[in-house]
Amino acid sequence: MTEESHEHRLKRLRMRSMRRGIKEMDLILMRFSEARLAEMNPEALDLYENLLEENDHDLYQWVSGQTPAPQGLAGLIEEIAEHVSAR
Repeated sequence: MTEESHEHRLKRLRMRSMRRGIKEMDLILMRFSEARLAEMNPEALDLYENLLEENDHDLYQWVSGQTPAPQGLAGLIEEIAEHVSAR
């Protein structure tokens, strides 16, 4: 099995960010991924990829502050929420 190139991984994560399930998360994660993915290190990309496995309704509640994010994702969720509020 060949290892995925960094560029291919970024493209794949951008596609997963904009093809979610609920439109709100499509928009939030698409904008965040376009602005931030290229500057993330491999560990941050791993965390973002784990975040993409989460349910959209849970993600939306975390990003909007309706419910607290799980501890392992809290920093990334906060970064995404800050990016949304800066727009």
